[in-house]
Amino acid sequence: MKNYPHPIIAREGWPFLGLAVAIAVIVTVLAPGWSIPFWLIALFVLQFFRDPAREIPQKANAVLSPADGRIVVVEKAQDPYANREALKISVFMNVFNVHSNRSPVDGKIQSAQYFPGKFVNADLDKASLENERNALTITTTGGQLVTCVQVAGLIARRILCYVKPGDNLQRGQRYGFIRFGSRVDVYLPLNASPKVTVGDKVSATETILAEL
Repeated sequence: MKNYPHPIIAREGWPFLGLAVAIAVIVTVLAPGWSIPFWLIALFVLQFFRDPAREIPQKANAVLSPADGRIVVVEKAQDPYANREALKISVFMNVFNVHSNRSPVDGKIQSAQYFPGKFVNADLDKASLENERNALTITTTGGQLVTCVQVAGLIARRILCYVKPGDNLQRGQRYGFIRFGSRVDVYLPLNASPKVTVGDKVSATETILAEL
């Protein structure tokens, strides 16, 4: 099944893309010899804000990747947002990854917590607790708790989240966006079975991170 709730270009990107293209056009008209770098910038903005449709795995107990990127953490850790020991899986997004964030499970949002913070490299473990972040705790339809945390990075300066406590999420549903490089941490019950390892490349929604 494909999920087509959004256009191919994320709505967050249209102002940036419009500005980049407008500047490139103006430079092309006034000084054609200097236009190539500006068109390359416009092309970068276009690829950064792409938001393609994704295949949604239907396995009932699957936890899907909430982001594109590379796995940087698979370990037992403290979930500070739900005060529990948990299995932590972290996805690092570089500037060339799709930055739409999608729900890893079907469930109801129990809490949403925003924390201002630093902007250290999101590839580092300390980013999980020191950087600006937004955490959702979700009770799945099977009654298990999943915490999904958007973490800003070295370049990212804006976390966007469009859902709130009480909202119901469907797996693969787009719920937020992080601009220009970041990570997403997922905290799962300790008995969850991971299906990825550190270094794996993953795709939002299409990759199964773990099974509950």
